[in-house]
Amino acid sequence: MTDHAHTFWDRLDDINSGMLGLTEDPRLVPMSHYVDRDNRTLWFITAKGTDLARSLTGSKPAIHVVSDRDEGLYARIHGRLALSDDRAKLDEIWNAVASSWFEDGENDPDVQLLRMDLSEAEVWATGGNIRFFFEIAKSKVTGAKPDMGEHYSLTF
Repeated sequence: MTDHAHTFWDRLDDINSGMLGLTEDPRLVPMSHYVDRDNRTLWFITAKGTDLARSLTGSKPAIHVVSDRDEGLYARIHGRLALSDDRAKLDEIWNAVASSWFEDGENDPDVQLLRMDLSEAEVWATGGNIRFFFEIAKSKVTGAKPDMGEHYSLTF
């Protein structure tokens, strides 16, 4: 795995949420993601009655956008999104936050697991908040352009 890929996965794992949607529909919705770097997959827990879950028949091209100044990661992630009934994965990622949305917890009949198999990502990895302010201050003193980090693409 490249240094860029390590940076991407490490930082993404520390971010709680992003905006998820289908490529064919520009309406993105906030969703918590769960990282499965070994399988190059993101998992999401939603309700069966959501527009997103109802629109999935088979797998469809999707986008997940994350923006986190503290972690220094901004990314547009592409892949294929599908419904999943992987009970073991649901057991693995279920947590107190997810349980807040479902009256009967993990066994609520409305719980729907989504799987996004990643294909590519465009990534901006910065030094985070403190580094940003340092670079701006340094540019004011030296007149040099601030170094805002790296911009790269990944293919999964």
